[in-house]
Amino acid sequence: MRQVWIPRFGGPEVLTVRESDDPEAGPGEVRIRVAGAGVNFADISARAGLYPDAPPPPLVVGYEVGGTIDQVGPGVDGLTVGDRVMALTRFGGYADVVVVPAVQAATVHEGADLVEAAAIPVAFLTAYVMLVHLGSVQPGDTVLIHSAGGGVGLSALQLAKRLGAVTIGTASAKKHPRLVEHGLDHAIDYRTQDFETEVHRITDGRGVEVALDAQGGSSFRKSYRCLAPMGRLFCFGLAAGNAPKRSGAWRTLPRALATTPVFHPLQLMNANKGVFGVNLGHLWDEQDRIGRFLAELAGMWERGEIAPVMDSTFPFDRAGDAHEQLGQARNFGKVVLTP
Repeated sequence: MRQVWIPRFGGPEVLTVRESDDPEAGPGEVRIRVAGAGVNFADISARAGLYPDAPPPPLVVGYEVGGTIDQVGPGVDGLTVGDRVMALTRFGGYADVVVVPAVQAATVHEGADLVEAAAIPVAFLTAYVMLVHLGSVQPGDTVLIHSAGGGVGLSALQLAKRLGAVTIGTASAKKHPRLVEHGLDHAIDYRTQDFETEVHRITDGRGVEVALDAQGGSSFRKSYRCLAPMGRLFCFGLAAGNAPKRSGAWRTLPRALATTPVFHPLQLMNANKGVFGVNLGHLWDEQDRIGRFLAELAGMWERGEIAPVMDSTFPFDRAGDAHEQLGQARNFGKVVLTP
C-alpha cells in the first residue's frame, strides 16, 4: 500500500509517500480500499508537533476515508466485501488501504461519490455532536458559526438550516457570496468587522443560542459574550495556535493559550449559560454511539438533506499542497487526498 508519512516535525514539505505491505483485517474489522482521505487541522497540528494525541514521528495521520471494503474480519455483521463506505480512522488515514473497526464504517448509497464520502465523517460528526446531540438546536434559534467556509463550518451550516435555525457566520469577505448561496442568513467579515459587535447588532442585543468556535484564545471569550440567556458555547479547536510552519506555530500557540479564558461554575450559573468542549478524537471509547451518528448522517446524505462541500482534491504526492490549502484558510469546504 501507499501511505503519506510525517518522517519528522516540520512544514508541509516534510510529507513523504512510502510503500509498505497491505494490512489484514482482524476480528471485528474491515479493510477498505481508499478512494479519498480527508484532511483536517489535527493533521496539520500533528505535522508541526503540536498535537498531543499523535504518536511520535515517523507517523501517518488521517481520521477519515471513503472507499470500498475488500476484506472482512471474523465476527463482523452487516458489512460485506464490495460495500461502499465512509469510515473513521484513528490515525493512518493517509493511505490507499486502511483497516478499521467495523463499527467505525457506515455504508453509503449507490451512486455516492466515494471521494466526497471522505469529506463527511469528521466535519459532519463534529457539527452533529454540537448542534444535535449536545446543543439541542430548536427552530428559530440563532447559531453563530465561526470559519463558516471551512469543512465543519459548512457542515454546521447545513445542519443548522435543517434544524430551522437562523445562521450567522464569520468568514473572509470573498467567501460571503458562496456562503449566502449555501443558506447563510448573516455574514460577518472577521478581517474588517468585530464579530461581537455585529452579532449583537444582528440579534438586537439578545445574542445567540449556540456559538461554535474553533478559533480559541480570546475568541472564546468574545463568543461567550455573544450568548443569549441559556446559550451554549462550543469550543472545538485552537486554530489561533496553528501556523503553517513549525517555527511560526511556536510563536502563535503560547499567545493563543495565554488568552484562552477560564469559565467559573458560579459565573455560568448566574449567567444561565453553558460552555462545552468537543474533541472527536477523544470519543473512541464511544464507538457504538458515534457509529449510530455516522449511519444517521449517511441516511441524511442519501435523502439529500446534507451534502459534502468539496474545495479541492490532491494526489498523495501533493499532500504538502493540501496542507497549505487548509493551513492558509484558502479552502471553501473540505480538502481531500486521493491515492
